[in-house]
Amino acid sequence: MPASLETIEARFASVDQDLRLAMLLDYARKLPPLPEELRPLRDQGINRVPECMTPVYLWMGTDGAGHLAMHVDVADEAPTVKGFLSIVHAVCHGAPPAVAAHVPLDLVARLKLDAAIRMQRAAGIHAILGRIRREAGALLAKNGASA
Repeated sequence: MPASLETIEARFASVDQDLRLAMLLDYARKLPPLPEELRPLRDQGINRVPECMTPVYLWMGTDGAGHLAMHVDVADEAPTVKGFLSIVHAVCHGAPPAVAAHVPLDLVARLKLDAAIRMQRAAGIHAILGRIRREAGALLAKNGASA
């Protein structure tokens, strides 16, 4: 069952800035590895998110039950971006696509990390979240059209 964004936000809000950063890095370590069958595509540059300077690759689809199947690969050199995307993955993977279509664009601020994250990284995260929302919206439209 996907994690609740509200629960994650409350956890981040309940601690000081140093612990928030430690929690974000802990999430970075929890991001599931990219499935073996997607690695050759990543290595060819397929599904790279160009809006972000950090090498980020994103695959989104639905499983047989209509739940979101999300696969993300983020360079280890960008643990903060990896942490944010791990949180998004924890919330969205296995949930209805509508959850991802409404992931908040202000996630950095909601997690109270806006003072700790450089503007350039925050802009990249915002762009990635926008792309996730658009792709989830397209999945909703596609699944609605076929229903």
